[in-house]
Amino acid sequence: MFGSPVDFSFRELNTVSDMLSDEPNPGARPLKRDSEQKILSSTLRLNNNFLSDLTGLMDTLSALYAEPTRLAWLDLSFNEFQHIHPVLTQLKELRLLYLHGNRVCKLSEVDKLATLPFLHTITLHGNPIVTERDYRAHLISTLPHVKMIDFSAVTKQERELTSVWQRRRNPLKTMSHSKVD
Repeated sequence: MFGSPVDFSFRELNTVSDMLSDEPNPGARPLKRDSEQKILSSTLRLNNNFLSDLTGLMDTLSALYAEPTRLAWLDLSFNEFQHIHPVLTQLKELRLLYLHGNRVCKLSEVDKLATLPFLHTITLHGNPIVTERDYRAHLISTLPHVKMIDFSAVTKQERELTSVWQRRRNPLKTMSHSKVD
C-alpha cells in the first residue's frame, strides 16, 4: 500500500523545500517513478532534521510526488515542531503520523488533525504535550478513528472511559443531544 518510503531523514534539512535540491536516501528497493520522473509512493520520512515549520509542504510534495494528496504515512519525528501545521489537514489520506521527539506543548494542537478521516496511528511521545492531564483521553476523543497512540493500542476500555470523561467535561453538550422533543 505504501510503496518504497521516500527517505529524507538525517539530512539536516531546515525547510521542507530543501528536499527539492536533494535526492532521497537510497533504500533497500529503488523508488518507483512515473513517466515524468515523479515518485510513486505514499510514504515520506523527514525525521531527524531541523524542521520547525511545514510551509511549502504541498508545493514540495507536488514537485516530487505523482499523487501528493495520497500521502498515507508521514514521519516528522525528531525535529523542532512546536505546533501541528494546518497543512497536514490537506493530506486527507494520511493514516500514520509520527510526531514524536518534537516540542509540541498544547493539547489543542491535536484538534487540527480531527479532519483526517483515516488517521489511525499517531505518535507524540517525547513532546511536552504528553505530560498534560488527560493526554490520551483527549487524543482518543479528538481523533475517533485512532487505533494506536505512541505505539500503544487504544483499548475498548480506554474508549469507554474516554466517553465518560467527555460527558463529564461537557455536561451541557451531552444533555442538549439527549433531549427529545
